[in-house]
This record gives sequence, C-alpha cells and structure tokens, in this order.
Amino acid sequence: MTIITLPASHTRRIGAARGTAWLGWLNRVLQAVESRRHLAEMDRRMLADIGISRAEALDEAARAPWDLTPRRR
Repeated sequence: MTIITLPASHTRRIGAARGTAWLGWLNRVLQAVESRRHLAEMDRRMLADIGISRAEALDEAARAPWDLTPRRR
C-alpha cells in the first residue's frame, strides 16, 4: 500500500475552496429568501407584469430557504 502525503499548502487550498463553496451556497440561500420576500410583497398588477398569480407567488414565498431548485410547472 502506498501512502501519498500532500503539502500543507495544498490541503489549505482544498479547505479554502470548500469554505468558498459553502459561502457561495449561503449567499444563494440569502438571495432566495430576499427575492421570495419581495415576491410575497408584490401587488396583483406587479405579479401580472411578470406572469404569475398571487397563489403562485405565495407558494414560492413559502418554500424553504435551502430549496433552490426551480419548481416544475
């Protein structure tokens, strides 16, 4: 069995990349929360402009913050 050791600088870069990915995910979650809040606050005219109903807007606003996948229609 061969054991390969990585230099410390390489393992730090891997850890930093993981940290960056996690922060990117957290940023997307926070953006989803904010956009869903704005969507819930829109009036009927604004919702008609973007082509969704009040019920669809409220359904989207009620989704879990970490649910970032698009809804199927």
